[in-house]
Amino acid sequence: MPRPNENDFAPYYGRYIAQVKEDDITAALTNQNSIIGNFLNAIPADKWNFAYAEGKWTIKELVQHMIDAERIFAYRALRIARKDETPLPGFEENDYGPASEAGRRTPAELIEEFLAIRKSNELLYNSFTGEMLQNRGTASNQPVTVNAIGFIIVGHFYHHKNIVEERYL
Repeated sequence: MPRPNENDFAPYYGRYIAQVKEDDITAALTNQNSIIGNFLNAIPADKWNFAYAEGKWTIKELVQHMIDAERIFAYRALRIARKDETPLPGFEENDYGPASEAGRRTPAELIEEFLAIRKSNELLYNSFTGEMLQNRGTASNQPVTVNAIGFIIVGHFYHHKNIVEERYL
């Protein structure tokens, strides 16, 4: 299945999809596994509770956000792949942040959970047929394909990885 085209996702998500080098979503998910683990394990222990500015998330909160978002994106992909035509609501990430209480968790717990959810999503995408990847649904009042959601998942991590590297480390 090739990269999604501009009609497969809301324009907002183009910035995530553009960061994905691979043309195949299953390869992109698989290739990113070691990048996620290596990146998160290299974050110094004293940085996990750091926020680069007043009102910004700590690295723990940011990693929890990536986990939460990936779960939501995967749920959307599953529903659309199974031809569920129910429009799927958006989510307010800024409400999820404080409600997650990520600060009480250890870096090891967050890394383990992120890698587990990613492995689950890799298996999910490996189970999709070409037809399922092309299925189109509505999420956050915007059209989206299952394939595009996968690219969004991968690109979302790269987006936040870049932010951590530029502003936190």
